[in-house]
Amino acid sequence: MDKPHVPGTKCIAEFSHSVARLKRRIAELEQSLCARDREAAAMRMSMAELQQDNDMLRTMIDAAPTAIIGLDLEGRVHSVWNKAAEKMFGWCASEVMGRMLPTVPAEELAVFEALLERLHKGEAIEGEEVHRQRRDGSPITYSVHASPLRDRDGKIIGNIAIIVDVTERIQANAALCISEARFRTLVDNAPDGICVQAEGRFLFLNPAMVALFGAKSAEDLLGTDVMARVAPGHIQSVRDRIRLQSETKCILPPAEREYLRLDGVKVPVEVAAVPFSFQGRDAVLIFARNISARRKVEAEQERLREQLQKSQKMESVGRLAGGVAHDYNNMLSVIMGYADLALEKIGLEDPLHGDLVEIMNAAERSKNITRQLLAFARQQPIAPLVLDLNKTVESMLNMLRRLIGEDIDLIWLPGEGLWPVKMDSSQIDQILANLVVNARDAIGGVGKITIETHTATFGKAYCSDHAEHLPGDFVMLAVSDTGCGMDEKTVAKLFEPFFTTKAVGRGTGLGMATVYGILKQNKGFIDVYSEPGVGTTFKIYLPRHNRPADGGPWMTEEKIPESWGETILVVEDEPVTRKLIERILTTLGYKTLVAGSPSEAIRLVAARKESIALLLTDVIMPEMNGRQLSQRLCSLCPDMKILFMSGYTADVIAHHGVLDAGLCFIQKPFSRQELKSKVREALGG
Repeated sequence: MDKPHVPGTKCIAEFSHSVARLKRRIAELEQSLCARDREAAAMRMSMAELQQDNDMLRTMIDAAPTAIIGLDLEGRVHSVWNKAAEKMFGWCASEVMGRMLPTVPAEELAVFEALLERLHKGEAIEGEEVHRQRRDGSPITYSVHASPLRDRDGKIIGNIAIIVDVTERIQANAALCISEARFRTLVDNAPDGICVQAEGRFLFLNPAMVALFGAKSAEDLLGTDVMARVAPGHIQSVRDRIRLQSETKCILPPAEREYLRLDGVKVPVEVAAVPFSFQGRDAVLIFARNISARRKVEAEQERLREQLQKSQKMESVGRLAGGVAHDYNNMLSVIMGYADLALEKIGLEDPLHGDLVEIMNAAERSKNITRQLLAFARQQPIAPLVLDLNKTVESMLNMLRRLIGEDIDLIWLPGEGLWPVKMDSSQIDQILANLVVNARDAIGGVGKITIETHTATFGKAYCSDHAEHLPGDFVMLAVSDTGCGMDEKTVAKLFEPFFTTKAVGRGTGLGMATVYGILKQNKGFIDVYSEPGVGTTFKIYLPRHNRPADGGPWMTEEKIPESWGETILVVEDEPVTRKLIERILTTLGYKTLVAGSPSEAIRLVAARKESIALLLTDVIMPEMNGRQLSQRLCSLCPDMKILFMSGYTADVIAHHGVLDAGLCFIQKPFSRQELKSKVREALGG
């Protein structure tokens, strides 16, 4: 049975259905809102994480030790300029952001724009070195690593650059290159050979070492056996040295060895070796010096040393002879002085007169011996003149002919265009007399003596091989004879004092020593050429003088005036000699003051009111020499004249044995007459 129809039921059903749909929609909306809330929460979380990552990334960029810079397409700084960039270039981020890169100098703009162009094309820049400048204008070189920046669509919107400062590295590399170039220059130009060897092979040779081995280039020797270049007699010692150095790793002292050139010639060398590391392996650095020249010099030095010893021997004997002559002269002065005074007091008929005359004659002969000793010692006082040697020799020829006798021919061969010489003419007389007398004795009968003159010039090269020779221009005086000649042993001793080949009583042995001393005093020298049974030639060389020859010496004989009663101060440290001089001057009518020392003489002059006419002083004394004393006394007594005396010529009186012009000097020993003459001369005639 059908249910009864209720009005509005359909409407209610539709409403209920609508309500249900609404509820479902509300539920769906609620679900959608919840989902959106979840998405919003997730988005907020993602944004926070993104911000955190961004902050972390910025912190990392700022903390990076290298400069990081972001640029836009126009080259303006954009978004990134980290702390390292600020420190490197000197600008802070706020000063450069949005501006063109301020580090690019004008001259680098083209390079900068080329780099930007490459980045715009998508190319990455890897480690290219560019030159920029800091804020203070100082230059900087850095290595740049840059890449283009792209958006989500891949479009290039800018670029990012990582910059590393390489200025110091560039400077260090440049300095290293300069250092290496200098080292290479030093090694290549070193005068000594330098090489490196390892495992017995050459690894490096400088040009000097290449030349030492006689090779054309280092390639001829690189990699070859080192021992092949060692002379056979030194191979074992070199091996022992290498082994010792390998074991000790020490630097051994230099050693002398012999190397072999490629042509087989032996070369003496001085070798030093230093262990070191070369190209990552143990090696030895070798220095080799060619000592061929040194060996020659050493041999020459040995030869010269022998000549020097001979010369020193002559010098020593000369000093001894000079000292002996000086002391001997003082004693001779006393002997001659008192003998002369005694002769003044006795007549010719007195028995003692003859004895005193013999004493005087012996003293005169002794005086001549001491003069010869002084000539040998080069302490003889001289009065040099500029001479024409030809004229001087010609003036002696008659005397020389009388000396040699009629059995011997004297031949005179004067040279033309002879240069003048400067020396005492009496010394020429001594030289010729000694040489001619010796030549006469060597001939011993009929023979010939030749005297000749020439000019000669010697260079340094010649003199280096002849120790006795001197470089320069000289006038040669040669004396040759046809006598018995001499052997080498005799010639070697020829100039030694008291050496003679003559029989006892026939000679003093001072003739040739006198010649030697005279030549040394005048800066000359002598050569001897002699063979037994052939004869002898003496060649004497006197230095050229650049002034014309003087006129000949002249003397006037006149009676020496007697004393006018002048006062003479005698300063002599030898009591016996001082007493004798005082006595002689007193007998001549002079007033005398005597002093045994310079200080005593100064006190006497300072205390005396009357003037002193003459100072007669010895040269060598305690306290001060005679020249110094005369200078002191002349300040107290300006008008006082000076007369020096000595057994030999002191340096204060003579320079190199030559008296200064204007100084009065008397040589001990002297006679009463000689002293009388010299005193009068010093007082002014």
